[in-house]
Amino acid sequence: MSDTEEHERPADDHSRRSVLKAGAVGAVAVAAPGGLTTIAAGGASGAEHALPSPAPTAEVTLHVNGVERRVAVEARVTLLDALRERLGLTGAKKGCDRGECGACTVLVEGERVTSCMTLAVMEDGREITTVEGLARGDELHPVQEAFIRRDAFQCGFCTSGQIMSAVACVREGHAGSDAEIREWMSGNLCRCGCYPNIVDAVRDAAKGHGK
Repeated sequence: MSDTEEHERPADDHSRRSVLKAGAVGAVAVAAPGGLTTIAAGGASGAEHALPSPAPTAEVTLHVNGVERRVAVEARVTLLDALRERLGLTGAKKGCDRGECGACTVLVEGERVTSCMTLAVMEDGREITTVEGLARGDELHPVQEAFIRRDAFQCGFCTSGQIMSAVACVREGHAGSDAEIREWMSGNLCRCGCYPNIVDAVRDAAKGHGK
């Protein structure tokens, strides 16, 4: 296209060249001193924009495994991340991070909760039990013993969540039959396919041993 033809086009009919040129200029960004960013647009010198301020935090008290723990967290921090990254309790695993696999299951006030789907600030002041809090010193919880005895795990990634759900399953009285155990443990997935052994372990623990 000649310069004459380009000037003859209507003002609102942009040429391919002008659109590309404008886009290229607008996308240029260079790092400026002090952690600021300068955006060069339309040939102008641009303006410096400060990085976003850190999100405000709130101090919450989590009663974890019988111990009161105070931690400052952002409102968006999940209970799972607070346990793992702030308190160093890595028993609960981050699997799907969307509440589908059950690897992050913990007990809150005795009820099973997928900790990746609840915020830490929502559990302020509540009693939380993780897999680290089941054993009494060297004495394993009956459910833990049953999982070992029945070889109810392979890679072990889902095991802590399976055990926490099994503890709740027995306490809730949902271990009366293999079919009932499968139904009430269905929220915990095992990629290794140890389901028959897991059912056996829960059934064993339910025979007067689930505490």
